[in-house]
Amino acid sequence: MSVLSSYLRIAPLAAAMTLLGACASAPSAAGKPSASVNALYAQLDQASKGYEVALQQSREGNQQASQLTLTQSLDQLKAAAAHCGTTPGCDSQRFFSVFDRLLRLKDGDFGGDQDLDSDVDPSQAALPTGKTGAASLPEAQRSVTLLHGQKLSELIAMNGPVKAALEMWLTQWRPALMDAYVNYQYMRFEMWPQYESADLPEALLFGIMAKESGGKVHAVSRSGAAGPLQFMYATGTRFGLTSDDGFDLRYDPAESARANAEYINEQLGQFNNNLELTIAAYNGGEGRMRRLVGDDTSVSFYDPRVYNQLSQETRDYVPSVLAAAWLFLHPDSYNLKFPKVDGVPGKIILQRMTSLSELTVCLGSSYGMSDGWFRTLRNLNPRLDPQVEQPAGSQLQVPKPLEKVYASRCVNGPWPILANDLHTAVIPTVAYTPAAPAPVAKAERRYKVYKVRRGDSLASVVRKLQCSSVQEVADINGLKHHSISVGQTLKLPDCR
Repeated sequence: MSVLSSYLRIAPLAAAMTLLGACASAPSAAGKPSASVNALYAQLDQASKGYEVALQQSREGNQQASQLTLTQSLDQLKAAAAHCGTTPGCDSQRFFSVFDRLLRLKDGDFGGDQDLDSDVDPSQAALPTGKTGAASLPEAQRSVTLLHGQKLSELIAMNGPVKAALEMWLTQWRPALMDAYVNYQYMRFEMWPQYESADLPEALLFGIMAKESGGKVHAVSRSGAAGPLQFMYATGTRFGLTSDDGFDLRYDPAESARANAEYINEQLGQFNNNLELTIAAYNGGEGRMRRLVGDDTSVSFYDPRVYNQLSQETRDYVPSVLAAAWLFLHPDSYNLKFPKVDGVPGKIILQRMTSLSELTVCLGSSYGMSDGWFRTLRNLNPRLDPQVEQPAGSQLQVPKPLEKVYASRCVNGPWPILANDLHTAVIPTVAYTPAAPAPVAKAERRYKVYKVRRGDSLASVVRKLQCSSVQEVADINGLKHHSISVGQTLKLPDCR
């Protein structure tokens, strides 16, 4: 890795932005920026241009000059940002806008031979699937795959809802984001090729999966949506997610990703590549979105004519998906560090009868998996009931590093014995004979009397009761043909 790669990251700008928290926003007395504010803005513009020059120098192979130019521009930007906080009338939003713009400039502007992020695990540099193209590039390069010729980052508007969702993913939803990332990395060899072949960006796949299921293959929603990408039964059937020998293909990671990619491309075609409307259709239904949008596919998702007619779930869903995708693209720029995961697939041949639950106990917390391997084993073997023991000779999908762990821990020795003892434990059953229900005393019906007045009919009298029927009152009083006469006394049910 060249020295330049340690500088060609925009994370230092994120740190600089934190200095603007107390930035003054009141305008100057004259209503125009003061000379000192204009000087800061000039430094901002100069730093931004310097960053662009550094990118160009890097593309031309002039690494030494690029490093010098980039260092100077970043230092200048940080200094200007720091002074903004103590300068009356300085608009902090202007600095944040530059930060956002430079993030977008960064994506895909370097050759595939450059390491853009030193946090990338070398084991993820290429998948052992024989794939070429995007699948063989380093993580930082794959993540900027184009969406039908456009950079994904250019399609994500950094507006209020997306910023609010970014904060949620970085705070309250952070554990869920990390779990989703780990789960995805172990299923990536099955899911990402489906998106790659459909010419869709990996970050979008991750964003949808993170919001839908967190990477839990067997997730089922209250409305009946199922699988890692949460297909409803009818929609899943339309895209080939039917039953395979009794197994619901919505739970298959590869099939679910294929169907999702087909759906996204179908809706991108319907909405003229409007990504926000397409994501809204995935959550709220394509029929509803088409009715709201009509022929104007250029309309913004946030246009009141569309946005105000959607459910709160869909209004939250779209920016949440985009924010998760954005963090997948730029974790370092938001003080976020995804864990390093060796997602290379492997397999084991069972040497003794065992279940996924027993394997989980036996594998323990190997390779630092503090939460254990149960979720990963289930995700990679979705057709298996985790409680059912599989016969010796069965083949299971596991992460490659677990092949050695299985051989050393789970074939012989104390751990498989302990796991089986726990698994076969018998829970006492208690015979339960429900007590006979106590007899319910029949409430005695109360009655009152009513003297028929001029203009009354049996029907009008019963209507006043609101608790009986004409036939019941006729039967109580022995009336024939429902006839009554003025002055006649009727016995009526008491409706209290």
